[in-house]
Amino acid sequence: MTPPTAPDDAEAHGLARLLTPEGRELLDSLPPYDAAASLALNETLRAQGHDPELVAAALTQSRLREKARAKFGEFAQHMVFTRDGVEQATRWSVAALHAQRFAQAGIGHVVDLGCGIGADAMALAALDRTVTAVELDPLTAAAATLNLTGWPHARVVCADARSLDLRSLEAGPAQGVWLDPARRVTGDGRTRRVFDPEAFSPPLSFVAGLAEAGLAVGAKLGPGIPHEHVPPGAEAQWISDRGDVVEAVLWFNAVRRPDVARAALVLGRGAGPAASSAVELTARTWQSPPADGALLGPVGEYLHEPDGAVIRAGLVTDLAQRLDAHLVHPSIAYLSSETPADTPLARSYAVREVLPHTVKVLRRWVREHDVGTLDVKKRGTDVTPEQLRRQLAPRGTRRATFVMTRVVDSGRERRVVLVVDPLD
Repeated sequence: MTPPTAPDDAEAHGLARLLTPEGRELLDSLPPYDAAASLALNETLRAQGHDPELVAAALTQSRLREKARAKFGEFAQHMVFTRDGVEQATRWSVAALHAQRFAQAGIGHVVDLGCGIGADAMALAALDRTVTAVELDPLTAAAATLNLTGWPHARVVCADARSLDLRSLEAGPAQGVWLDPARRVTGDGRTRRVFDPEAFSPPLSFVAGLAEAGLAVGAKLGPGIPHEHVPPGAEAQWISDRGDVVEAVLWFNAVRRPDVARAALVLGRGAGPAASSAVELTARTWQSPPADGALLGPVGEYLHEPDGAVIRAGLVTDLAQRLDAHLVHPSIAYLSSETPADTPLARSYAVREVLPHTVKVLRRWVREHDVGTLDVKKRGTDVTPEQLRRQLAPRGTRRATFVMTRVVDSGRERRVVLVVDPLD
C-alpha cells in the first residue's frame, strides 16, 4: 500500500498538474465556482474521462479563485493560488498603492523579497518596473511564476531572501526592495502568529539593514506593530481598506516622504487601486496634540468613530482638530461635535439619546421602542455586546444601535450608553 501523501505534497502535485496544457485547458473551461454544484461537476468531469486527481486539483483551484475575488476582482480568474497564498496576499488595490511609491520615486529595478504568489510583484510590473521576485517555497514560487507570465521585465527566483546578493542579479543591481516578512511560524503541526519583530522572517533588523545600505525600502508589517519598534528614519503608514486595517508599511529613503513620520491611509467603500480614491491623515512627528481640556467635551449632536488606521497611527487627536470635534474621554477613541463629518477617516452617527449604563433602564428603553434587532458597539467597557443583548432580550420589530463607552463630564467619569443612528 502506498503511504498517504502529505497535504503539502498533494497541493504541490495538484498545482503541477494544472500547469500542464491539459490542466490549464480544464481549469479555464470550468464555470464560476459554486459550492452546491461542485460535487455534481466533479462527477460529470470524471464521466467525461478526465483524470480524477486532475479534476480535484482544478476544482480546488476554482474554489481558491472564487475566494480570491474579494482581493483581486476579475484578476483572480487568470491567476493561480495556494491555500496560504490566498490568505496572505496583498489586496490588489493596496498592492497598486505600494507600486506607485516606487514608480513616483523613479525606482526602476525593485526586488520583491518573499513575493508569495506575486501580488505586489504584479502591481510593480504593471507600472513598468523591472521586478525580481524572490520566494523560498518552491510551490509558491511556481504560482508566482505563472502569475507573472506575460510581464517581460519580471522574473521569479526561488531562493532565500537573506542569502541573495542584491548587487549581482540578472536584471542588474537592486535599486529598491519590497518585503513582506512572514509573521507566522510552524511547529508541532500548528501555525501560530509571532509578534516580536525580530522573530519575523526576515527580521525587522534585516529590513533596517537594507535601508542603512541606502536602498529604497518598503516593508509590509502587521497593523499591531508598536510605535516603539518603528526604526528611526522610517515613515510608518497604516492602511485601511473598506473598513479593515490590513497592514502597516515602513518606508525608507527614496520612497519615504520627508515631511511625514506616520500616516493613516483609508481606502473608502468601493475604492479602486488609484491613489486618488484614498484619503490620508499624516503627522510630521510622533507627538500628537495632547488630549487636554481644549480637546475634551460632552457628547454633542454627532458621534464620530475614527477608522482603525487612524487609531493605530495614533492620530485620533489630530483627526479631532481636522473635524473641529473633541474627545468624550481622554483615552477612548470616540469624537463628538455639533456637525456631521463627511470623511472616510471616521464614521458618523447622529446621537438620539444618552442613557445611563444600567440594565434596568436599557431594558425598558428597548421594550418601549419595540426593538428586536440591537446593534451594539463598545469602547472602554468590559461588557460584551453578546452579554448585553442577552440581558436586554430584544423581541420587537425595530432596529436600534447602542454605543457603550465612558465619558468625562464636568471632570467626572461615568459609563453611558449612546443611542445613535448611523449616517451613511
